[in-house]
Amino acid sequence: MRLASFNVNSIRRRVPHLRRFLDRHAPDVVFLQELKCQTAEFPALELADSGYRLHAVGQTGGRNGVAVLGRIPFEVTAETLPGEDEDGHARFVSVAAEGMEVAGIYLPNGNSGGEAGYAYKLRWMERLGGWISERLDRFTPVAVLGDFNVCPTDADLAPGSLPPTDALVRPETRARFRALTNLGMTDALRALHPQDAPYTYWDYGPAFNMNRGLRIDHALLSPELAERLVSCGVDTVARSEEAPSDHAPVWCELR
Repeated sequence: MRLASFNVNSIRRRVPHLRRFLDRHAPDVVFLQELKCQTAEFPALELADSGYRLHAVGQTGGRNGVAVLGRIPFEVTAETLPGEDEDGHARFVSVAAEGMEVAGIYLPNGNSGGEAGYAYKLRWMERLGGWISERLDRFTPVAVLGDFNVCPTDADLAPGSLPPTDALVRPETRARFRALTNLGMTDALRALHPQDAPYTYWDYGPAFNMNRGLRIDHALLSPELAERLVSCGVDTVARSEEAPSDHAPVWCELR
């Protein structure tokens, strides 16, 4: 079983990049973030012969947006993260597949909207913790993959690449991320690469060639799934291609 996540930074521009990633890694389930389109605008026809069933959750105005593609059967269990009725952002989709529940997320960045925007990020992380806890309490194998917009430690960003006031590294942000792992979730990439977990995001310009990146795309696994983890990596080939997303896909393999 191979799970993957890819912030495509506009799906209508990155269909070729996505298809090449699918060809290279053949994930069983892959979550996409930052579609930047409404649901009806998702380029489903361009992926119709890919062998993947897809489900997109777009957003009016072309912001945010998430999707899931699977070459195995899956059932969509939710299109919104519970806990805030007026949250109209398209940032969450969860599916049931192969006896597990897997969510794809696009966690708020937190740097826009002042302190209110940052407070929304923290509330969103608390709500995610509640969603995970409910499944752990039921002993449901659970995984959460996506763009968390969190550098968990100083080892997860190139030195000097972000100021300490950035929402991705503020102490409260990191504390909320630790709260997720303290529930019993394993950071798959860090678990298998304790000293040299690769970055997953590089700003446009010279950052990629200089490897001045951030590790903000993660795969969190419940204990049952962490025991099955055999490999995990970042597909930097996708970031090196022409006109790429600023993120590279993250994948993990379970036996």
